[in-house]
Amino acid sequence: MKRIQIINGPNLNLLGKREPTVYGNQDFETYLQEVKKLFPEIQLDYFQSNTEGALIDKLHETGFTFDGILLNAGAYTHTSIALADAIRSITAPVVEVHISNVFQREDYRHHSFLSEACKGCIVGFGLDSYRLAIEAILHFE
Repeated sequence: MKRIQIINGPNLNLLGKREPTVYGNQDFETYLQEVKKLFPEIQLDYFQSNTEGALIDKLHETGFTFDGILLNAGAYTHTSIALADAIRSITAPVVEVHISNVFQREDYRHHSFLSEACKGCIVGFGLDSYRLAIEAILHFE
């Protein structure tokens, strides 16, 4: 059984409540149950933290034993060299995920410190970005 870790960063615990015009009305836990039904043959683990160090710790913890990691680092995407270094330090492929199309938003969101360290990036497909990232990981060799 493949194992995929989903890691969400700051403010993503507020999905369904936070800026619904940008992030939608559905909370992540409900969406996660839907995705688990689509991929019953995969172990999907979920972690969320508003703290950069906790995200790094989770990457270190799962980055050598899981088959892939989906990382939505939220605003840390645009500020964290430490997260990029953590991604480079592990062996599991990491897919950077964003719910909104960051390139249609504020200029400061157009740069990611993480993209260069990740296997790929999926942006702008709402919560479905996570499903697309899972499918991408399943096709990695």
